[in-house]
Amino acid sequence: MTLSSRPNNMPSLPDPEFSLQRRRKVVLVVDLVESVSLMQADELRVITRWQAFLAHVNQVVLPANEGRLVKSMGDGLMVEFESAPQAVAAALDMHAWMTAGPRDIAPLMQLRAGLHSAEIYSDQHDIYGAGVNLAARIATLAGPGETVVSTAIRDSLTDGLDGMLEDLGECYLKHLEAPVRAWRVGAAGRNPVVIAKRNYAAPLQPTIAVIPFTARSREAEHFAVGELIADGVIAQLSRISEFKLISRLSSAAFRDRDSTVDNVAVNLGADYVVSGSYVMLGTKLQVNAELAGSRDHVLLWTDRIHGDIADLLTAQSELVNTISSNVQAAISQKEVAQALTRPLPTLASCSLMFGAMSLTYSMARAEFFRAQELLLHLMERHRRHPLLPAWLAKWHVLQVEQGWTDDATAVAHRALDHSSRALDLDPHSSLALAIDGFVRCNLHQDFDAAADRYRAALQCNASEPLAWLFLGMLHAFRGEAAPALDAAERAQALSPLDPAKYFYDSLAASVQLSAGNYERSIELARRSLRANGSHLSTHRAMTIAQVMAGHMDEARASAARLMQLDPQLTVSRYLARSPGVRVGPGRRFAEALQAAGVPQ
Repeated sequence: MTLSSRPNNMPSLPDPEFSLQRRRKVVLVVDLVESVSLMQADELRVITRWQAFLAHVNQVVLPANEGRLVKSMGDGLMVEFESAPQAVAAALDMHAWMTAGPRDIAPLMQLRAGLHSAEIYSDQHDIYGAGVNLAARIATLAGPGETVVSTAIRDSLTDGLDGMLEDLGECYLKHLEAPVRAWRVGAAGRNPVVIAKRNYAAPLQPTIAVIPFTARSREAEHFAVGELIADGVIAQLSRISEFKLISRLSSAAFRDRDSTVDNVAVNLGADYVVSGSYVMLGTKLQVNAELAGSRDHVLLWTDRIHGDIADLLTAQSELVNTISSNVQAAISQKEVAQALTRPLPTLASCSLMFGAMSLTYSMARAEFFRAQELLLHLMERHRRHPLLPAWLAKWHVLQVEQGWTDDATAVAHRALDHSSRALDLDPHSSLALAIDGFVRCNLHQDFDAAADRYRAALQCNASEPLAWLFLGMLHAFRGEAAPALDAAERAQALSPLDPAKYFYDSLAASVQLSAGNYERSIELARRSLRANGSHLSTHRAMTIAQVMAGHMDEARASAARLMQLDPQLTVSRYLARSPGVRVGPGRRFAEALQAAGVPQ
């Protein structure tokens, strides 16, 4: 909603009829959410509904709460009140009326409201001042169906009597240098713009509950098998950083209970529920496993798996790996599909985050840039979550490495801005530290600063897989084979089921290449390309490894494919942007590319 409403045809201020008055007022700004899209979909229906809403406001809401309508536009209105409780009551009444409309349109037409109390200027036509503008800015913090107020309003309200008040913390508003403390009145909507202050560090990953599997027999010795299956699956999935796993001590309470997915979701806060049953025949097992989504009650995956009791006791149980990998694949497929097709305001934050993380590794250009769109949307919704600017910084590194920018220098600076912002929000985030090092190493070629960041990340979390992976690449750029191999192997061991396993394999192929293990490098590169056949860095590593191993015919074919994907590639361009040229084996690799047919 814009604050300008009509051409300026007022007389000059000296006319006493138009003199300004300064008074303290409560200003309420109300917007119709997604008004442009609604108008495009059903213009007449939306206009008719809005007219009925205005009639209710003028005839019922304002008289009951002593409010004055200052202005009304086609998608919003501004009202002034004498007191904060009256203004909040009016806002809640407006939400209630809009929600109670016809079922086919009420869920689509939702309001957001912002309130602020300040000394303002007014005349018979309008109200003016910084306080008016601030009320409009505060409205942008409200999600569909929400009311957000300033501290000046909150101080005049009684928590519980005027509405349940939720502290949103200090929020940054457009065109305002200092943050503003904001409060939500009432429950959060389905898609809040700002999460509650107490949830700033809440994980954005999909949450999974694994219920101990149920025995189909009542033999006492069979009971523990269900616990073993659940323990193994939890242990495997918890190594995937994109997931959050509910503790087995919590999920075990639902074993052998006839509980619905809804019941588990409500009590454990789970987005997905893994459950199943099993039958034992001697030492043999027949397991029926399934994965269900709690938000839409859809069965995403189910299978019957055969195994052996002894297998469950091994570190790499085939049965557990089968269940875990299928669960990971099913969740990934669903979350990515939603992120690509559904409107962003309709998606839960964990769906947006998972989609962004997955699409960041996509080598389809449209999908890759969709990841940026998801991250920027999330950053508006969760303005103080360190994971978001960190991941956007990583996205920019991959943007440069994939050649999808005409100004790599500007992108490098943006990446560093985002990674620095992430560390401002959480200086002890191992992921943010690792990605900041990734930016400094790959885009700024500042190896010493990158090494400091990786060491700091591992001090915060010795099991951060990306810190080990990027540290391995740094050692490889420097030509330090032994520590490079050790770090890369640690990274892969820490994240065996990572949704972006191709990325780990790709960097591991480069590490093996730098160590002179050319056949192993080729093997890893091929495995990576089977999962993602368009990743330029992997094609470069395989081409170089094939030349170094003496497989010239294969190297020429690989170089031809590389040139199809990256027609601008030359040996000179490779030398200009390869971090390993200055101190490591980069020049030998450039010669290998030239030998395979890449032009000088």
